[in-house]
Amino acid sequence: MRAARGASLSRGDDHGPTATHTYVRLFTVVAALTLLVDQISKMLAVQKLQGRESIELIPQVLSLTFLRNGGAALGTGAGFTIVLTAIAVAVTIGVVRVAPKLRDKGWAVGLGLLLAGAAGNLLDRIFREPAPLRGHVVDFIDYGVFVGNVADVALTLAAVLIVWRTWRGVGLDGSRQEKKT
Repeated sequence: MRAARGASLSRGDDHGPTATHTYVRLFTVVAALTLLVDQISKMLAVQKLQGRESIELIPQVLSLTFLRNGGAALGTGAGFTIVLTAIAVAVTIGVVRVAPKLRDKGWAVGLGLLLAGAAGNLLDRIFREPAPLRGHVVDFIDYGVFVGNVADVALTLAAVLIVWRTWRGVGLDGSRQEKKT
């Protein structure tokens, strides 16, 4: 088998500077697009849903219900908004710091979604009422059990991807660990 001069014969050789750039770019695009969709959807929810009755999309399954959430998932931790803000800041900084090490598509997408989800809800906590750093997150996607937003969906998908890549033994840099039996 012949390869062009300087090209690797092995499959999956994506550990060079160009590859890193590709994965960081993927991470950035996923994060930026997801954050944009989150913020636009929240703006529309405030404009179109606030003060209205729920709008049923799929009976007994999915509706649009406007609420402001001062806590975490399912409204828990409402008294700890400032702590949740600090956690979101830490996650955002941590994800941005590890992004240059990315050399795996799954990790790039997962961390892009994680960044967008954390940043999307962080922006609400910083800029929305009742006060800076204590703002309530705009939620509007009602699943019947709880109400969330696009950032929450991104965080959930990020968790699934991160757990999956970790379970498969794939590192941020694309390296693979052999499973011990």
